[in-house]
Amino acid sequence: IRENYGDKVKVGAGNVVDREGFLFLAKAGADFIKIGIGGGSICITRETKGIGRGQATAVIEVAKARDEYYKETGIYIPICSDGGIVQDYHITLALAMGADFVMLGRYFARFDESPTNKLRVGGNYGKEYWGEGSNRARNWQRYDLGGAQKLSFEEGVDSYVPYAGPLADGVQTTLYKVRSTMCNCGALSIPELQEKARLTVVSSTSIVEGGSHDVILKNGPQNR
Repeated sequence: IRENYGDKVKVGAGNVVDREGFLFLAKAGADFIKIGIGGGSICITRETKGIGRGQATAVIEVAKARDEYYKETGIYIPICSDGGIVQDYHITLALAMGADFVMLGRYFARFDESPTNKLRVGGNYGKEYWGEGSNRARNWQRYDLGGAQKLSFEEGVDSYVPYAGPLADGVQTTLYKVRSTMCNCGALSIPELQEKARLTVVSSTSIVEGGSHDVILKNGPQNR
């Protein structure tokens, strides 16, 4: 690619989950590197093949390797956290852990603009969403070992995601949340967030405490 196009074409490589994987791709000349194996909402790679790693652990380790590589070579290679984003705040967490940007599949699949069917599922509206490693995607060359034109086994599922309306409204709300959390940390930029954010392991009790508790919700299921 470099011989034919120079720096006109940017090459992203992945996916990796540790320091060794990052260094291999960095030395190969990748312009950015993707992190994550098996963390996507429609991905079943871990349960079918037994390979992968927790997304937070992977991002933190690769981010450390990126910073060390930058100090040694002067070359900064951005990293992308791919997978594990369920709630909006998970984007902020990924950035705080060291990611330069994130990859979103399920997030965008929910909106009007995604090119999938909007269907009524169980009394609610949903949109179709399937994994690259599913038979429906027919991405055989990437996931099969060769031979007959078929997928030996699937690494992704065919599913629905809750419908979320127009893209513009959803993205705006998400960005408001990211910016607000950055403000709480006293950060005005992603590098500053990575410097100032404090990550801590919490207990299951702390997670319960973080939501509404010990109250009767006015619009709770018991009042419907």
